[in-house]
Amino acid sequence: MTPSLVRQRRILVGATVALVLVLAVVVVSMLRSPADAPAAAPTPTVTETTPAPEQPATGQPPVVERRDPDDLMAIGDVDAPVVLVEWADMRCPYCALVATQTLPEVITKYVDTGKVRIEFRDVSFFGEQSTDAAVALRAAAEQGRFQQFLDTVFAAAPDKGHADLPRTRLVELAKDAGVPDLAKFEADLSREDLHAAVAASTTTAQQLGVQSVPFFVVNGTAFAGAQPMATFTEVLDQALAAAGA
Repeated sequence: MTPSLVRQRRILVGATVALVLVLAVVVVSMLRSPADAPAAAPTPTVTETTPAPEQPATGQPPVVERRDPDDLMAIGDVDAPVVLVEWADMRCPYCALVATQTLPEVITKYVDTGKVRIEFRDVSFFGEQSTDAAVALRAAAEQGRFQQFLDTVFAAAPDKGHADLPRTRLVELAKDAGVPDLAKFEADLSREDLHAAVAASTTTAQQLGVQSVPFFVVNGTAFAGAQPMATFTEVLDQALAAAGA
């Protein structure tokens, strides 16, 4: 057999093998079970510009304000023209920054004058200590020291990084915040209903599209981060004007 014939036979054999391999791949792919198929893309989370679960699809932002007169984690007149809803993690450094540098002016200018109500929503984004701190805030709120405990925790936050808030530290901060019954407060840190409430609040926030804190909503307008007073003034004044206040 001449060299040219040998070369042609090799090319023919190689092509045949390649064709068999291609057909095998096609057959295998056709026989794959649904379990072998690629996973479907995750369902998009609800954002602040789409209706929240259990709300009619009106195309309007979900109503996140509650205006519950029995809400222990809210300050200001329940009938104030505008409600500012804040989501925060007690270990979040930017939450501490806005709480200590900006919100006091918001409270003086808008809350104390009856124009705005602030409703606080706790989330646990930074681990077990975040959960414990949120539970502690709820426990303090039940003893009428919500704002005092919130301010005390954020005032003690480090300049950088997440605050270290073991349970012993939470009890110390509760004492500094004037929580009257520290024994009850410490016991409440283990209450299952408070832990469940924090978990539910975190889940609801995520369903609404809250992925970072601090996060704020005013009449459907959302903004995030430790924004300056000018941002709050602009948003709140617009909302007050829209409310005719």
